[in-house]
This record gives sequence, structure tokens and C-alpha cells, in this order.
Amino acid sequence: MKTALFIDRDGTILVEPADEQIDSFEKFQFVPGVIRNLNFICTKLDFELVMVSNQDGLGTASYPEEDFWPTHNLMLNTLKGEGVTFDDILIDRSFPEDHLPTRKPGTGMMKKYMTGEYDLANSYVIGDRETDKQLAQNLGCKYLILGDNVQSWDEITEILFAGERTASVRRTTKETDIDISLNLDGTGKCDISTGLGFFDHMLEQIGKHGSIDLRIHVKGDLNVDEHHTIEDTGIALGECIAKALGDKRGIERYGYTLPMDDCLCQVALDFGGRAWLVWDAEFKRERVGDMPTEMFLHFFKSFSDAARMNLNIKAEGDNEHHKIEGIFKALARSIKMAVKRDIYKFQLPSSKGVL
Repeated sequence: MKTALFIDRDGTILVEPADEQIDSFEKFQFVPGVIRNLNFICTKLDFELVMVSNQDGLGTASYPEEDFWPTHNLMLNTLKGEGVTFDDILIDRSFPEDHLPTRKPGTGMMKKYMTGEYDLANSYVIGDRETDKQLAQNLGCKYLILGDNVQSWDEITEILFAGERTASVRRTTKETDIDISLNLDGTGKCDISTGLGFFDHMLEQIGKHGSIDLRIHVKGDLNVDEHHTIEDTGIALGECIAKALGDKRGIERYGYTLPMDDCLCQVALDFGGRAWLVWDAEFKRERVGDMPTEMFLHFFKSFSDAARMNLNIKAEGDNEHHKIEGIFKALARSIKMAVKRDIYKFQLPSSKGVL
């Protein structure tokens, strides 16, 4: 079956000015990275490109006929010169107050793509507005919305070429029930509840500073103690990251040292497939918040084993809270650095040919 990219125009291909009218050459500007990435998509992928736009902008008031839209034609000719052509162009000319089904997010213009010939579940709407997201939902497509779930055309192309790096793990034992989902290419959105406030705060550092969307819900036998909850969360989180990384093709693989007030925290890691933990951190306090300091070692050992990573952690300083928080922040930055993907060098970062 065919797949398609339904691409918005204003704000997605061309920068949309404040008055939302690209009605002169002075206002004509491509969104950064769009030409290079559309060329990559046309060259490397099998999607059909379909432009879907409401008529707002591009001089429609001054140039009511499409043949006389100079900025619109300049856009198409520039893209064509760079190897980018659209298989279809759908532009609705109604006004918002008309409430016609042809106007996005309505699907009236797109009936031929809804007859079963296209695999809409694996097609995408690419845009910059809530209406583009709604269009995707109405079509049954996935969506990539600039400023929402992606921040650049580089991210869009990476996802289209190499896939989304999301994963979920459910781990249930007689001691804990853990549900984790994450997106390695997220924006740092977190929804974390383990029953341990300080542990939640530390896990949130991984999401926030690693730009990972992270959902962790844990029900553990805290009536016994904290051990099972902390250790099993480390196992499930490691499994989830390993699952999201897949074959690790194109990743940087290695990754960070950072100071936090009086502390210096070093976390170096390698997603090389061989689990190992080096731990060089001592704590004078028995607990930080509601978390026993002896459990930090257990967490990172469980985490590194399940993620199949080499993890080297060192922390020095006087304030115990700063020390452990610095470790988690450095871990997050290390992960962010190591999972960074380069689709232009999409190879396994290993001389062995496998990780």
C-alpha cells in the first residue's frame, strides 16, 4: 500500500509572517532546513508528498487564480530545482466562517486518500498548528507538528527515516507493579509516581535533562521497605531504554561531567551491549529525603545491567542532595549525548558490526 506525507504550507514549508499573509517577495522565506530535508525524503524514502493548505497567505487576495500566485510558484520552482516535487497539491479557498468540509482539519479535499489504497496508519501529517494535528486524527494518520512533538525538520526527517524511538515496559512481580513508557526523542515531559518523593524527583531529572518523555508509574511493597521499588524500577527503566534504542544504528553511543554547586559529578557511559558499573560515590547521610542512600548503588546497578550499558559514575562534594542530584543530571546528559542519531551516517558505531 502507498504511504503519504500530508504537508502543510504556511509555517511548515515557508515561514509565516506576523500578518499570516505571504503576499510579497519580501515576506518569502523557507523554514530552516526544509529544502535539504525534503530532498532527503524524496531521495531516500517512498512517501508520496501531498501539500494540504487552506488558502490563507501567498497573496490570495491580490492573485485569486493559482497561476498568478508568484510566491507560491516561486516556492514550487525552488523546491523542484532541488529535487523536490509534490505528487498532489490540495488548497482550499474557502473562509473559516464558511465551515466547509474541505477546509482543514476537514478531510473533504482528501477523499481519494481514504479509499483503502493508502496506508494511512503509517502516513503522516506534517504541520505547525493544532488543526494539522486534528487533520491527522481525522485521517487516522500519525503527526509531526513543529513546536509540539518535533522542533525542527531535522527531527522530522530522522523519525521518518529511522523510526520513532518509543518503548513501553510492564514489569509485574509479587513485590512491584511497574509501568514505564518513554520517547527518547521527546521534549522532557514527565509523569512519574513511585511512592517515593525524592526518587520521583531524581527520575524526573533523567527526563528533563535528557529531553526524554518519561512516564513511570510504580506500585511497590513500601510497607516492607523501599528496596524492591527502587531496584525494580531500575531494571524496568533499563529494559525500556534498551528496547527504544533498537539496533542502535546511527547513535553516538558514548556520552558528561557537570558541577552542581560544591559537587563535581561525572557520568560516562557506553551503550555497547556489555553491562558494567563502576561506582565511586560515598554518602555520609543514611537517607536523602525518603530514599536510603545505600539504594543508589542498587538502582544504577540494576539500570546498567538491564540497559546493557557500561556505566562509570563518580561524585565528589559535601552536600549529599547536590551530589546525588548531580549524578542523575549528568546521567541524563550522558544519555542525551549517547543516543543522538545521525541519519547521514546511519551505521553501527562499532567495528564488530553489532552492539
